Amino acid sequence: MPLLRLLLLVVLMGKMGQGDSVCRLQGSAQPPELAQDGDLVIGGIFSFRTTQDYVINTFQTFPEVRKCNKYVFINFREFKFAQVVMFAINEINKNTNLLPNVKLGYKIYDNCGTVDILRAALALVSGLKEEVNEDNCNKSGTVHAILGHSGSRPTIAFAQIVGRFHIPVISHFATCACLSNRKEYPTFFRTIPSDYYQSRALAKLFKHFGWTWIGALAVENEYGLNGIAAFIQAAQEYGVCIEYSEVFSSSYRPDRLQRIIEIIKHATSKVIMAFMSHREIKLLAKELFRQNITGLQWVGSDAWITDDSLTDSEGHSLLVGSLGFTVSKAKIPGLEEHLRQLHPSQFPDSQFVRDFWEDVFDCALNNTANTQRKPCSGFESLQTVESKFTDVSELTFTNNVYKSVYAVAHALDNLIKCEEGKGPFSNGICADTKHIQPWQVLQYLNTVNFTTEEGERVYFDSNGDSPARYELVNLQMTNKGTMEGVTIGIYDASLPEIHQFILNNIPVEVPVSVCSETCLQGTRKVLQKGKPICCYNCIPCPAGEISNLTDSIHCMKCPSEYWSNKKRDTCVNKALEFLAYDEILGTLIAFFALLGVCLTMITILVFYAHKETPIVRANNSELSFLLLFSLTLCFLCSLTFIGRPTEWSCMLRHTAFGITFVLCISCVLGKTIVVLMAFRATLPGSNMMKWFGPAQQRLSVLCFTFIQVLICTLWLTINPPFPFNNMLLHKDRIILECNFGSAVGFWAVLGYIGLLAILCFVLAFLGRKLPDNFNEAKFITFSMLIFCAVWITFIPSYVSSPGKFTVAVEIFAILASSYGMLLCIFLPKCYVILFRPEQNTKKHIMGKMGATILLENFGLLVYGSLNGAIWSKLHLGLAMVTDKACLDTCL
Repeated sequence: MPLLRLLLLVVLMGKMGQGDSVCRLQGSAQPPELAQDGDLVIGGIFSFRTTQDYVINTFQTFPEVRKCNKYVFINFREFKFAQVVMFAINEINKNTNLLPNVKLGYKIYDNCGTVDILRAALALVSGLKEEVNEDNCNKSGTVHAILGHSGSRPTIAFAQIVGRFHIPVISHFATCACLSNRKEYPTFFRTIPSDYYQSRALAKLFKHFGWTWIGALAVENEYGLNGIAAFIQAAQEYGVCIEYSEVFSSSYRPDRLQRIIEIIKHATSKVIMAFMSHREIKLLAKELFRQNITGLQWVGSDAWITDDSLTDSEGHSLLVGSLGFTVSKAKIPGLEEHLRQLHPSQFPDSQFVRDFWEDVFDCALNNTANTQRKPCSGFESLQTVESKFTDVSELTFTNNVYKSVYAVAHALDNLIKCEEGKGPFSNGICADTKHIQPWQVLQYLNTVNFTTEEGERVYFDSNGDSPARYELVNLQMTNKGTMEGVTIGIYDASLPEIHQFILNNIPVEVPVSVCSETCLQGTRKVLQKGKPICCYNCIPCPAGEISNLTDSIHCMKCPSEYWSNKKRDTCVNKALEFLAYDEILGTLIAFFALLGVCLTMITILVFYAHKETPIVRANNSELSFLLLFSLTLCFLCSLTFIGRPTEWSCMLRHTAFGITFVLCISCVLGKTIVVLMAFRATLPGSNMMKWFGPAQQRLSVLCFTFIQVLICTLWLTINPPFPFNNMLLHKDRIILECNFGSAVGFWAVLGYIGLLAILCFVLAFLGRKLPDNFNEAKFITFSMLIFCAVWITFIPSYVSSPGKFTVAVEIFAILASSYGMLLCIFLPKCYVILFRPEQNTKKHIMGKMGATILLENFGLLVYGSLNGAIWSKLHLGLAMVTDKACLDTCL
């Protein structure tokens, strides 16, 4: 076997050595639809028709080239693209500054269907020569660049293959983001932005109009799948949720289309993103129209949003109002004149031009077999025809074709004008201008940079993409009954993020398409379990927290001195709570305090007016007036607890309360001791009463009060009370109160008052069995009983009362105890003085078996029914501390 292989190799080499090396084209070469010779040739692939004749391959013979169906709609836009290539090349050939002395030619193929578009691309790569040998290989049939195709799917198919031959491909309409992959498509360029930018622009559009709950449809090919995937990713970044995402193709069975129609019918979203071609959108619109499914807002990709053929489809009215992005419009001077000069005689070998002519003028040329139409007169001219072909008012994708031709021309011009030593190749060499290769043109296309006559800058980035700039269009019906895209905004990816999307002031009715309504200020979003983030419930913010933005995901806590308002959208100053004069409680307390002052002043006036009467003199008038004065201060000091706490009021209220109450109880205690001692000092030779004269009584009151003054002074010096904002008791308001500063100081003041009160109560209780005609100790007992009961209940009430009621409890204790002493001690005397004057006499006071002893020196009148033994002892005891003259006078 090895010997046989070696023999066969020798034979083959011998045959090759005997003849010339020949490269033969396998199969028949497909001629271009439109062609023009030139020194440098640019290829182009377009689809003048969109459907092909259906052919079943038997695989028994070589498959023939499938022809485009001539009886279907002619794609005027694609034919216009081809004419723009011809117009631009002729314009360049006349330009003395661009490619001087160089004639550009073109080869333009009209193919429909991905397989035949790939066949046309291979024809442009290999050329038309059936045999290439050493004699005719000087001039290659390979084009230097290929323009097209309009669709992403066919472009993806042939760009990979053509890229292996290093031939640049420049598309004006293929927007699939996948084509930016330089590893897969190393020679691909485009003068239209990538779908990556279109997807982000569409996502911003949805966010701008508040469409957060949408449906997504795409054609099942690389264009649709890549485009919708990029859109969904960008949409999710902007908080847009996809209710459903479906793909289909115009070649699918009808039941697949019906399934998608059912999804749309039962969906809650009202906005649909359609990333597809005009073929798929027309099928959808047709079926939706038949089933009367309306009220949808369509947002389309640039592949169909401005397609002229939409108007001719059934159900196109459903697409009125659709939004989408398209490339910017431009003007190409001289193009309209070029289009109107078109005539079949210019292209005698083009069957499509003849079909186009017959379709426009509805006549039959002589060399056609179409007998259903009248013969053409020969005077037909496009100069007087208004059609989509001759309309140059809105040149969008057409301008991209124009820029593609000039991009190749500028690359060739830079290549030819290269200065030696400054070339892009190794060691700075330049290309051989006599044998320019496509890979050399590719090198210069990477660095091409020029500005069109319209002022638009043309260049390619490292991925072969052009700058992204779109116009936002709204499909509207014109007076002619056609649909037209009206520009309502722009998107420029080269601008800063916040300025990329600009919407004009053109009114557009915006439908609502959300899963959940917008959460207003004062609420926050809580996601619904098992649903996308756009589906949520709006929960009011808790007290003390706010949300001042719509659709807030959390509530913010207010600062410590602030609280949320009722709407929970603003933090307001917390309400300040303190016992004020202008509220009912404060007014009532002030009223009773002033009433107490008035009653005390009336008592003073009554006692002063009857100061010489026995009942006044019997009550030690000096201590009685001092007691009434201290009670007045007690009533007045309660007013210091009302009003907003200040530094001075906090120090005054507790110290004034402590000192005045001690003064009051000291007076009562002095009266109690004198009464008790007067009846207890009965032993002969006892000198106890000399220690309870008027001077001693004054001194005792002063000493008892001085101790309280000393306690208050130490309290105010060491740690005095101060105003305090209590924010812990209530969350929604601030309690303005007086902090004790030193709790020891407060309870020391209160404890000292309690000690004197208990002592006074005990002594008065011991004197409860004194003679009944006048027993002041009994009244003091009642007053002290009330005093102690009030202050014992005060302690738990004070501790448990909230806010301003703490102060109210303290004021109530002050007023209750003050009223208790005033009424229990002085009301009976005032009653006798004012209403029973007959009882305010010595005779009544002495009684049947009694005697009256008036001790002026002590300020005490002792009277009652005394037996002889007691009276004798009392007289002897009193004689020791008073002079005989007084006793004789009093007796």
